[in-house]
Amino acid sequence: MALGLITGLARAMRRKRSSSLDILTSKKGPRDYYKGKNCKSTGFHTRKGGYVLMDEKLPHYVVPDLTGFKRQCSDCAVATWG
Repeated sequence: MALGLITGLARAMRRKRSSSLDILTSKKGPRDYYKGKNCKSTGFHTRKGGYVLMDEKLPHYVVPDLTGFKRQCSDCAVATWG
């Protein structure tokens, strides 16, 4: 019984890993800390509270033309499409 008490106290006194201390979240940080989601802005705020989207800042995706593309699968012999 005394051994369990001693091991419990030793576990409580054990220090945390240093890698867990440098993880800062919005709940553990200061009151005005905002972490965000690592996304870029797509425009700017106006003086009157509006938001203007800028076409230069919007992402443009280049997608190849897929007309005439035949879909292939590894389970074509087993699966039936219909």
